[in-house]
Amino acid sequence: MQPRTPYVNALIASFLGWTLDAFDFFVLVFVLPSIAHDFGVGVPAIALTITVTLAFRPIGALIFGLLADRYGRRLPLMLDLVFYAVIEVLSGFAPTYTSFLILRALFGIGMGGEWGVGASLAMEQVPARWRGVLSGVLQEGYAVGYLLAACCYFFVFPRWGWRPMFWIGGLPALLALFVRFGVQESAVWEQTRHRSWGTLVRGIAAEWRVFLYLTLLMTMMVFVSHGTQDMYPTFLKLERGFTAERVAVIAVIYNIGALLGGILFGHISDRVGRRRALVLALLLAILAIPLWAFAPTTTLLVLGAFAMQFMVQGAWGVIPAHISELCPDGVRGFLPGFAYQCGVLFASSVAYLEAIFATRTSYANAMAATALTVCGLAAVVVVLGRERKGAEFGIPSTAPSVASTAACESVKPTKFAR
Repeated sequence: MQPRTPYVNALIASFLGWTLDAFDFFVLVFVLPSIAHDFGVGVPAIALTITVTLAFRPIGALIFGLLADRYGRRLPLMLDLVFYAVIEVLSGFAPTYTSFLILRALFGIGMGGEWGVGASLAMEQVPARWRGVLSGVLQEGYAVGYLLAACCYFFVFPRWGWRPMFWIGGLPALLALFVRFGVQESAVWEQTRHRSWGTLVRGIAAEWRVFLYLTLLMTMMVFVSHGTQDMYPTFLKLERGFTAERVAVIAVIYNIGALLGGILFGHISDRVGRRRALVLALLLAILAIPLWAFAPTTTLLVLGAFAMQFMVQGAWGVIPAHISELCPDGVRGFLPGFAYQCGVLFASSVAYLEAIFATRTSYANAMAATALTVCGLAAVVVVLGRERKGAEFGIPSTAPSVASTAACESVKPTKFAR
């Protein structure tokens, strides 16, 4: 039997890490009303714990991203996997609303650290010609995690309640063993590693323009993602009157759409460019809003949910490749993940705001208005940005510094034109 190409194990580890991370996050969105009932608070109060989780993610991206650029991708990824697995299990034992809120904040730190480190580990090793489609595969670990959370809700919640769903979230700790023994360190990091914290900080500071743009882009993309996902199970249960089992089945269906969309639009981006694929997916998501929120029948509603997540996660499937290509080698462990999680911070209130808005109108109106606004604005931000589809990773150690190389490249617009 031929040994696997090294990038395969890196892709598997990053995909599973993001899958389990998403699973641990999304078990909460299915059980908001039940947790609210047990703790004696309203649904908006539990929705606030989602906001807190999202708001703390930049801290994890800062800590684990800096470690990834200084000491390599593998060790920070292993530490992060164990950390957020332990916090997830403890969430299932939380005795009060306050303790649950604190644990979800800590979970946000762990969740924020995984994506940037895992994405850099994978994207630096996959072949450039397949970077788009494999970016879609990697990012749709998020959809698979959501799908697994829906399955867990279907099988576990009706029998044992919400707490065991969080206990199952301890599985990521086992993935750390696979990373330890099955994944090689990134050769790109080996070639471009910073020998001191000072050079790393200077390399990051030199890319402040890239950081600001990526933060704006990721803010809008997080609005798009969480604005169309987090409150949807609550909408199905409280406004459309579906049972827990029916909500879980619908969630499985629209996450299959998300999985397929991410891979397809990742592949499309390899052909037409990252920005064109992103804009296409976002505009098509707007067209799906009427069926997604206002469909008169269950069949049409499910079709709308499938189409919405096909497009939303289709756009997200392009993101790991796109923002990894925009970042220089020496800061790729930190900059994409930290910009992403800062975007999460700025967009973290979306679920809470939708829940509040819904109390004054309806979940359908709140979600439709949100989706229309954020998808349109996100498309504008994408158009205004740059692109480096197929950029080569890995600068020899004898090459100029990261900052000077980036500065030279920034004056060559043909490098970015598509």
